[in-house]
Amino acid sequence: MPFPLSVEQKQTAFWVAVWTAFFLLLVTLGPVLTPFLAAAILAYALNPGVDFLDHLHPRLGRLSLRVPRALAVLVVVVVFFAAIATLVLIVVPVLQKEIPLLQAQIPAFLAKANDLLGPKLQEMGVRVRLDSAGIKKLVSQQMSTSGEEIWRAVLNSARVGGTAVLGWIATLVLIPVVLFYLLLDWHPMLARIAGCVPRRWIAATMDMAEEVDTLLAQYLRGQLLVMFVLAVYYSVALAIAGFDVALPVGIITGLLVFIPYLGFGLGLVLALISAVLQFTDWSGVIAVAVIYGAGQVLEGFFLTPRLVGERIGLNPLAVIFALLAFGQLFGFVGVLLALPASAVLMVAFKHLRRHYLRSSFYNA
Repeated sequence: MPFPLSVEQKQTAFWVAVWTAFFLLLVTLGPVLTPFLAAAILAYALNPGVDFLDHLHPRLGRLSLRVPRALAVLVVVVVFFAAIATLVLIVVPVLQKEIPLLQAQIPAFLAKANDLLGPKLQEMGVRVRLDSAGIKKLVSQQMSTSGEEIWRAVLNSARVGGTAVLGWIATLVLIPVVLFYLLLDWHPMLARIAGCVPRRWIAATMDMAEEVDTLLAQYLRGQLLVMFVLAVYYSVALAIAGFDVALPVGIITGLLVFIPYLGFGLGLVLALISAVLQFTDWSGVIAVAVIYGAGQVLEGFFLTPRLVGERIGLNPLAVIFALLAFGQLFGFVGVLLALPASAVLMVAFKHLRRHYLRSSFYNA
């Protein structure tokens, strides 16, 4: 015979079911929530700057003027997106300068590749010339044998790609708008969220929130330090190797390192293009391989584990596992958020362990 539930137990079961349904709805609406999630992450990172300006009281004679929060939010948002635009303006001129030069150097580069790899390919039974005429012939043969399939694939990718482009445009337009209103209403919004927590759990919840906030602040400081060190390293190393674009490529590689693979990949491509254009032999390509290989070792085994992992209490093995696990579960976004999410989970597990060690189940 089942035991009757008390009123408190019924209320607990009801609200657990309501919050479970709410989180399932959020998971279902994941693509729609992307700009809001991105804006919330940016708002968390930019809110200290807004608070600084909001509490700034410049004095004009005997008058003390308070900076309105709306103005402080506008200034911080404009400065942030201006910094992003500056980074884009650094990258685009380098690409505009190097891509036409690369197109002019492609025949000579293919001739070198043919002289180096052609004999080895012939030994393996592959008879193809790695020059413009040979590649055109190979492509034309493939197009003639499977032209219909390729055309169908192009049309399908165009449909999917067009939808994706429209989605990205909508996301990029929404993020600044959502970011502005989140920063404007940041503290009242946090107060409303805290007001939804059951009063018996409010003290423990606020303690966990403060601990998470401290860890995430340490993570951001550590990540900024990693970006600065890598920007200096790549700029100096490429300059020593004699690259003309050492400074912009090094800065790009270092500053974009917070996006896993993107900063490293973009910097590597730009450095390889510069090596092909600037050097007449393979010394430039070898220098790029050495510099970026050493940079990956420096970042993966020393900088990130020590400057980021130790600041949030994760050892190097935990950092590597977090990157792999979150990447497997959530893809690129998971890799991007692996370390801060691990910091949050670490705080939750620490409190859960403390509760477990105090429980009658453990001590009985």
